[in-house]
Parts: sequence; structure tokens; C-alpha cells
Amino acid sequence: MPPDPMNEVLRNLPLRIGTYVPDDLLQAWFAPAAEPQNGSGAVSEAALDAARDYGWKFECEFTYDADRKEGVFWKWVPAI
Repeated sequence: MPPDPMNEVLRNLPLRIGTYVPDDLLQAWFAPAAEPQNGSGAVSEAALDAARDYGWKFECEFTYDADRKEGVFWKWVPAI
């Protein structure tokens, strides 16, 4: 699981601002025992699914960018 301060970061995250997390931390925080995808060192599906679920607890979206090797949590902007 992420360290407790991450809960506060996501809880207080302003709209349209992202919090970026490197893939090694995503793996360590969300699925340390899972094997990375295809043995390539990429983050496992289990870690990505757990990160997505974690984000929803704080009303945050989550996406993973394999090219940048990081995930991002953000709060979506409702239609105005």
C-alpha cells in the first residue's frame, strides 16, 4: 500500500492537477508479489488494477503511460 501521506495528497488534490508515480513505486505499493507484465519489467496488471481502485477511493482517475514509465492520478473536471 502507498504511504499514508499519499492518501492526503489524493484527498486534497485540486482539479486538473496530476500526481505522477514512477512505475517501480506503483509495483512496490500496489502488487509487490505480482510478476511484471511479460517479464519486461513493466508494471503488472495487478498493480495497475489496484492503483485504479485506490484512486477511486479518493475520486481520482488513474492512467498508466508505459512510454513514460509512470502512472498518474488526477481529479476529473465535471462539465461546466
